[in-house]
Amino acid sequence: MRPANGDASARPGRRFHRLFRADGRTVIVALDHGLTGLTKLGALARPAEILAAAAASGGDAVLVTPGIARAFPHLLGRVGVIVRLDGGVVTYYGEDTQEMRQLASVEDALRWGADGVALMGMIGTPEEASSLQRMAEVAADCDRWGMPLLAEMLPGGYGADVSVDEVATATRVACELGADIVKVPYCGSPEEYRRVITESYRPVVVLGGGRGPDVAERLRGALKAGASGVAVGRDIWLSADPAATTRELVELVHEEGGSARAGS
Repeated sequence: MRPANGDASARPGRRFHRLFRADGRTVIVALDHGLTGLTKLGALARPAEILAAAAASGGDAVLVTPGIARAFPHLLGRVGVIVRLDGGVVTYYGEDTQEMRQLASVEDALRWGADGVALMGMIGTPEEASSLQRMAEVAADCDRWGMPLLAEMLPGGYGADVSVDEVATATRVACELGADIVKVPYCGSPEEYRRVITESYRPVVVLGGGRGPDVAERLRGALKAGASGVAVGRDIWLSADPAATTRELVELVHEEGGSARAGS
């Protein structure tokens, strides 16, 4: 079973509970990839359609850009909304990779109807100091406004091969900086990954990663270890049927996931 100090069902705040179900778990559909200038967008090329599919298929929350939050509030309905506040100052077309910058404020997100905000934590990269300083400052703003903060911690940067030690360290750093939810990669076995959960005193959500057909198996492992849910983007909006894929993840997290943890 998961430790009580990381139990999402015990967290206070109306906004926080719009992101999780009563079972303390969540399926977050990540739709924030357009900020990077990706050209293979699949269903994400049509934001209205993918938002409607996420809501109709039982997704608990969506992670969106400021642009999507501002353009489609009428489609979000009862789905929890997390707005990404940071991004690169250039896209894939830029000549140089630039560090992440804050693009919007907590107050902006409130005006757009957000239930949470998200920032990157770039552990073990040249951006580590600036990203962690930004996270601490935004965490203070979130506390002032009663806004949950999701920290997406990426040890080694985008697509890096990570160890359980690195993920556990990154997760704990996010907790100490004031994050309410921590989004991190899954690695190792469920038994090994349980360390990430036990050393975190905030709910842990694992990212999907767009790495093909093994995603369900990796997410099952994370849920067995005690993760509070998943945040999946490309595996949904690049699939042949985004609505069906979302439903499968909802079943995995809220039905299979509960059974797996009860027996762990």
